Amino acid sequence: MHQIIFEKPYRFYPPRESRFWPAVLRRILNLYLRRSHGIGTVEVHGEQRLRDSIAAGHGIMLAPNHCRPCDPMVLGHLAWDCGSTLFIMASRHLFEESRLQRFLLQRAGAFSIYREGMDREAIKCAIQRLTEARRPLVIFPEGVVSRTNDRLGPLMDGTAFIARNAAKQRAALPVPGKVVVHPVALRYGFEGNLDSALSPVLDDIEQRLTWKSPAKSTMGERIAKIGLALLMLKEMEFFDEVRSGEIEPRINALIDHLLLPLETEWIKGRREPDVVGRVKALRIAILPDMVTGDIVEAERVRRWRQLEECYLAQQLNFYPLDYFAPGVAPEKMLETVERFEDDLTDHVTIHGPIRAIINVGEAIEVSPVRERGGEGDPVMRQIREQLEALLQHHQINNERREVP
Repeated sequence: MHQIIFEKPYRFYPPRESRFWPAVLRRILNLYLRRSHGIGTVEVHGEQRLRDSIAAGHGIMLAPNHCRPCDPMVLGHLAWDCGSTLFIMASRHLFEESRLQRFLLQRAGAFSIYREGMDREAIKCAIQRLTEARRPLVIFPEGVVSRTNDRLGPLMDGTAFIARNAAKQRAALPVPGKVVVHPVALRYGFEGNLDSALSPVLDDIEQRLTWKSPAKSTMGERIAKIGLALLMLKEMEFFDEVRSGEIEPRINALIDHLLLPLETEWIKGRREPDVVGRVKALRIAILPDMVTGDIVEAERVRRWRQLEECYLAQQLNFYPLDYFAPGVAPEKMLETVERFEDDLTDHVTIHGPIRAIINVGEAIEVSPVRERGGEGDPVMRQIREQLEALLQHHQINNERREVP
């Protein structure tokens, strides 16, 4: 399990505005993306829409999908193509990994958000930066990295809350421009040799399972077999037996087995509509006493085990079953194998070259007052509709081939 939760009081890390550091980071961005994430080229589409919003003096929020850890850095290309830099809301754990990383993140315009509680400082910072309209503000509405290249998870309503409050503040100022949100679709196309890239990783996983690599199996068959084996291992761990039947209900049953007892214990049986929301609600309930240290060691160990079970439930939720179907695109195979490796080792082998594709959607003007009636927040609905349409467009036009 990646360390995304910390047993120490949260400290807000604000952005450190600078002209020097963005210029330095721009010079090394391509090298970093290539060496650390396998990104060979970045294509930008629809950038004129963002340029028009910048020229109009709008407070601009960029709302991208979040399919890979390198998404924020890839968006740097979009900003620089438009003659700008960015503010980026980023998870607190990224600032805790090292002092150097924290130093660079802050000077690149990033600021922290505490996802295991109410972070008023981060929300205030986001609203202020959006109101001032000096740079576009990036908020990832999904809140987590999905590693699914063609689909969108549930979106957090806090995105619209920030945009609407900034619109209220900006409407009271004697300045031109409004607050707008640009959905931004991020897609990645694998352009290398899939067999050369993935076979060593699959060989390693199969060796961990004490298997011999099947000589006649296709890559798709190997991936599907490993996925089933890993599910069976978890069923043995938590159910003491291997379940039968279709894969989807078995995964859902395992997720509920992990989360329902915790929801009963910690949040009186309340259940959020999606797995990411369920896990977030449990973390918010479980963590506070661990941070303050007001528990004995045995209870601390018990809660860490519960947090690990929450993490497992969320990871299980991020395996789309159609990614295991015959004839899927190379990008889906790559993402599935990356997720296998990440979940087994907390490490992902860098594969490349990968082509990153950025597509900027139409500006959504944010009203200071939320419209009454209808289902959900209208801003969030428009963000989802645009992102899904943009992702589907690139699925049709940019997936180059299928692999049997």
